[in-house]
Amino acid sequence: MLLQSIAGLPLVPFRLERRMTKQFRFFAMAAAVVLMATSAAAQQPGAGTSQGAKPSGQGRTSSATSGSTAEKTTLAAGDEKFIREAALGGEAEVELGRLAAMKASSADVKQFGQRMVDDHSKANMELMDIARRKNLTVPTTQLAGKHKSEYDRLSKLSGAEFDRAYVRLMVDDHKKDVAEFQKQSTSAKDSDLRSFASQTLPTLQQHLTMVQQLAGHEATATSGKNPTSTRPQGTSGAGTSGTGTSGTGTSGTGTRGSGTSGSGTSGSGTSGSGTSGSGNGR
Repeated sequence: MLLQSIAGLPLVPFRLERRMTKQFRFFAMAAAVVLMATSAAAQQPGAGTSQGAKPSGQGRTSSATSGSTAEKTTLAAGDEKFIREAALGGEAEVELGRLAAMKASSADVKQFGQRMVDDHSKANMELMDIARRKNLTVPTTQLAGKHKSEYDRLSKLSGAEFDRAYVRLMVDDHKKDVAEFQKQSTSAKDSDLRSFASQTLPTLQQHLTMVQQLAGHEATATSGKNPTSTRPQGTSGAGTSGTGTSGTGTSGTGTRGSGTSGSGTSGSGTSGSGTSGSGNGR
């Protein structure tokens, strides 16, 4: 019994030890897994923060770079006024050009109107690009003020009357435009604006030359249809001052020639030899 008990006693601890060993290994592995998961979870926010911080830094750098490249310089009052007036005037030229291309009776005026649409549309796009880069908002969606009044006035005309009114308006407008762009090409404070005015000026000068020629043609056509002279050609003929005013019959050869060939018949050629002749003398 003693041997058995002595021999049997160790059997229980050995089994327990084996069980405990297995359980310990299981728990140890579980603990290791949990520890690894916890460690990974602890590292993940740090990595996320590190990665998140980098884009934030990059964003600030990009913002700073964008701020440095954007032109936020304040325009001089004169430059800003020129941009606004040139943009509105250019839009008016485009709208009036469309109207001329549709309503003009002269093919030359129609062609000039389309030229206004093409050239001023291009110039307006370039000017709007400068305005955006200078952070200047210029509304040009619709005509207003004097430009709308001019458009409304011309839209009520037609035919040759429209042609004359449109051409006169374009002459006046382009004289002002050429003078203003010539001034801004040298006196504008902003270098981009000076460059725009210098590049656009030759086109405006060409427009002025073209419309002045049209004005000359219109004036010539008008004077041809409405002559100022009231004296028609061919009214001064030889018949108005006839040679019969001093007829030979005024001095008849008859004895009573002077009495019968009197005043009423002289000059017409009927009082000559026949009526005051010898019959009365007899």
